[in-house]
Amino acid sequence: MRGMTQPRTRRDVFRLAGFSAAGLALAACGVQGQKAAPPKADAVADYWAKQRKNGKVVFANWPEYMPEDKGPLEKFKQDTGIAYEYKEVIQENAEFFGKADPVLRAGQPLGYDIVVMTNGIQLQHMIELGYAVPLDHAKLPNFQANAGQKYKERAYDPGNKYTVPYTSGVTGIAYNTELVKEEITSIESLFDPKYKGKVGMMADAQEIANFGMIALGVDPEKSSEADWRKAGEKLKAQRDAGIVRKYYDQSYIDAVAKGDVYLTMAWSGDVFQRQLAGEPVKFVVPAEGGTIWTDNMLIPKGAANPVDALMLMDYLYQPAIAAELDEYIQYVTPVPAVQDLLREKAKTAKGEDKKALEDMVDSPLMFPSESDYAKLRNYTPLTTQQEQVFNPIFQSITQA
Repeated sequence: MRGMTQPRTRRDVFRLAGFSAAGLALAACGVQGQKAAPPKADAVADYWAKQRKNGKVVFANWPEYMPEDKGPLEKFKQDTGIAYEYKEVIQENAEFFGKADPVLRAGQPLGYDIVVMTNGIQLQHMIELGYAVPLDHAKLPNFQANAGQKYKERAYDPGNKYTVPYTSGVTGIAYNTELVKEEITSIESLFDPKYKGKVGMMADAQEIANFGMIALGVDPEKSSEADWRKAGEKLKAQRDAGIVRKYYDQSYIDAVAKGDVYLTMAWSGDVFQRQLAGEPVKFVVPAEGGTIWTDNMLIPKGAANPVDALMLMDYLYQPAIAAELDEYIQYVTPVPAVQDLLREKAKTAKGEDKKALEDMVDSPLMFPSESDYAKLRNYTPLTTQQEQVFNPIFQSITQA
């Protein structure tokens, strides 16, 4: 994979909700009772009418989430004259929110014009507390023209009022094809006693909760407290039966590739990278369903350069720019036209580059099928009060 694209480690430090005790304390601090009223249309229009292009944008993102040569950002600078600062300062949603919350609550700017956050508890807090600037969709023509319809229908942000997707990924099952001779198709394989001590589960509470509920036929996005408790009981029984070897963070991918576990919950991008390296791992979306997560761009309250930020957000939705970005990131792009562009590029590529591009184009891990999308579920939306019930149910399993 030299010279064209390299395996990304986007999730090496990813904790979707960051459910450590410190993370919970930070996430809850100052949240309850401060929910902001939805902005009125006149107020949004008035805000944007007062903003001007300043010729600069500060972009806060996760590590290794932009080509090393900053190609898309350099092209943006050349095409618009807008300078950029790119900062890889987001390591974890809860940690980032914990630092941002007191600053934004005090009415101070973060110093960033764009931040990237995953759908989940912290993003929900950013929106509910009024920390995210409502977007002016009149300034997002590329998004309107090129974003896939699925990315304009996000339940966590209806109408993309505050966010537009940066990239997405899928949580499913990975298994070692040298050690598992059957074809894994069901989420129940993770609960099968014949794999006792050889199953990996994720330590993240929202991730494991989703799989517990999906195994029970419950849509997490529509779940109740009773559903959480039933899922907790199923997951606890799995643990107590000795089926789970370990509750993993990123290290699950090494465990399944080496055979420490035979099958495990997994993130699509990690598995695809190992497949490109020739390792014996396969990824499936269980027949019962899997999870889709999305990293989103938003403009934080008090941003110094919101017009420039909105221009950059929209710029990344040009198909050619989105293709360059996705070739590097290797997750699911919100721009469907990327697949055809990479297919055309593969026709003229040579050697290892050609094979890598062909693998990308054909991979359901980067371009899920319609049947895969139909099986994907979002995370459970939680109020602050609900968090205090939800979190302990699943933490008690993974931290025991």
